[in-house]
Amino acid sequence: ERPGVWDGIAAEAAGLAEALRERAARAGVPLTVNRVGTMLTAFFSAEPVSDWESARRADTARFACFFRGLLDHGVYWPPSQFEAAFLSSAHAAPERELTARALDAAFAS
Repeated sequence: ERPGVWDGIAAEAAGLAEALRERAARAGVPLTVNRVGTMLTAFFSAEPVSDWESARRADTARFACFFRGLLDHGVYWPPSQFEAAFLSSAHAAPERELTARALDAAFAS
């Protein structure tokens, strides 16, 4: 067991959630990110997402474009905005850098 590993991964997930919000805002894309611990979900919606009704109003076509943009740049994101992304201790600096570049490209498209 490695003390503090989960806290570190949760901090990385919080950083990724913030990166998603910042890059979406710079691109003028409405985005809500929900996160708990080491998992997060990005909804293409300007409104808070807290239940099925608010989740289903999110823009799935825009999510599909975002997903393909990430995939084109080597980031394997969950293929539906109704699924969560999970971070693990395998996600280190090289993965963070790759993801940052992929986010920029995906939001630009």
